[in-house]
Amino acid sequence: MKFEAVTIKDIAKALGLSTSTVSRALRDSYEISPETKKLVLEYAEKINYHPNPIALSLRERRSRSIGVIVAEIANSFFSQAIDGIESIAYKNGYNVIISQSRESFEREQINLNYLTSRSIDGLIISVASETKDFSNFKDLYDKGMPIVFFDRIVAGINTHKVIVDNYQGAYDATRHLLEKGFKQIAAIANNEVLSISKERIAGYKAALADHGIKENDTLIRYCAHGGLILPEVEEAVSGLLNMPVRPDAILALTDKITTGCLYILKSKKLTVPDDIGLIGFSNSDLTELIGPPLSIIKQPAFEMGEIATGLLLQLIESKRPVTEFETKMLAPQLVLRESSVNTKSKHVKIS
Repeated sequence: MKFEAVTIKDIAKALGLSTSTVSRALRDSYEISPETKKLVLEYAEKINYHPNPIALSLRERRSRSIGVIVAEIANSFFSQAIDGIESIAYKNGYNVIISQSRESFEREQINLNYLTSRSIDGLIISVASETKDFSNFKDLYDKGMPIVFFDRIVAGINTHKVIVDNYQGAYDATRHLLEKGFKQIAAIANNEVLSISKERIAGYKAALADHGIKENDTLIRYCAHGGLILPEVEEAVSGLLNMPVRPDAILALTDKITTGCLYILKSKKLTVPDDIGLIGFSNSDLTELIGPPLSIIKQPAFEMGEIATGLLLQLIESKRPVTEFETKMLAPQLVLRESSVNTKSKHVKIS
């Protein structure tokens, strides 16, 4: 049996009123008497009537809904960011439609087409690992669609952006490993075209350079899908372990790569941190509970979601075209645990 929502026509028929009278009563029009308004509102509440959002959007030219595209909803970083997005959106009377790209360019485009066909008022996006062509985003933006990028941004589109200080996060983590006596530090990053990968690798390289360690690009590996496909991580880790001089620590630059590295190292009967140290970007609470507890670079994901939504609502509700935009950069948090303790070397204090 097909579900049919209650309409204004149903209320009008039940109460013996015209549809225009019911519509005006629901809008609290001065043209309708208090008695009729009371009658209509009480009956509407009784039958659980809700205005048709499509009809409202046609009348107001706004749907009061925003679209969100992230790589993976199950990822702790993105799930926390979505919580932040929803907290601000719902507080301001907006609904949120969430979709995930699964790091696929094709799926991202399908999601983008679906969301925009639903007359959303704006978009919050963290681009997929596979995405190299940003023309669809640019076309939408040029046509007036309010867009805010967060985490993984598009430099060529002049709009609001919300990021974490990826450079500093990777720099601090690498510096920490150096202070703990690790000398041969590898890095495994997301797709190298992404803004977050470039910034994090830059921070990693800078920390090594500041400590007088020569850059070695063979110690840097990339995963095209950011660790979402475990064999990618396994290939990267195995390549590092098969080097003539094996790294004594790994800096993992995404959540999935971090946990994937630990899984693969354990499967190869290597002990963290005795055989190899590990630190990585992650927002998962489970990193404290697994063995060993993982040292992590934690991002303020919830706050990033809140800020991105606030900036998007400013774009949507502005009465005039917005011409000045800002990039909000938040600080990451270095959380140190057992996985990055070098049990074989004396600690080195870096000035």
